[in-house]
Amino acid sequence: MIAIPPPDTQHELLRRCQQLAGKTLGQVAAELGVVVPDDLRRHKGWVGQLLENYLGADAGNQAEPDFTRLGIELKTLPLNAHGQPKESTYVCTVTLTESGNMQWQQSWVKKKLAHVLWLPVEAESATALAQRYVGQGWLWQPTVEQEKILRQDWEELMDRIVLGEQADITAKEGHYLQIRPKAANSRVMAKTRGDEGEATLINPKGFYLRTAFTRELLATQFN
Repeated sequence: MIAIPPPDTQHELLRRCQQLAGKTLGQVAAELGVVVPDDLRRHKGWVGQLLENYLGADAGNQAEPDFTRLGIELKTLPLNAHGQPKESTYVCTVTLTESGNMQWQQSWVKKKLAHVLWLPVEAESATALAQRYVGQGWLWQPTVEQEKILRQDWEELMDRIVLGEQADITAKEGHYLQIRPKAANSRVMAKTRGDEGEATLINPKGFYLRTAFTRELLATQFN
């Protein structure tokens, strides 16, 4: 795979996004010397990794935004045949053993969503992976009102975790932010505390942005 150096400025990052817009995943993969898999069933995360490589994301597995010099996180936005978000957007894992000392300002959710590069990608299953197009990316930072709602969702969900109610949280809770299982299958388990403080195992969970929220962002940007 061809290594792309990280962008030094937002202007450079957006220029790369403009170069990317309108290309198919097959074209992008060919430029980077990457083989396109037949499908994503055994290659979960392949699209995001491909686009990270093209744009020069350098965080790797570090607990940092994808573009470390710019403090910008990359979020791909899979779109259905109608040009609407196809699924909720993963933000980060949920710390299931949280003691209650964490505040919103220090939370990983806030850090991940402080400055985001949204990158729409065609994701209709009827279209071959190599033939799916990449759309025009844009930079986003939460408005005061958006952050207020995100913070409220996070605080209410974290209260449930601190009280040991992790197993009872459903994806229906939260206005913009929700908690959903993160594991590849139901056999994967993570250690947490029950409502009486006892150690127990449940499926790992993650924070996700609802499709209603990302649909709102998409409409605001392009309408």
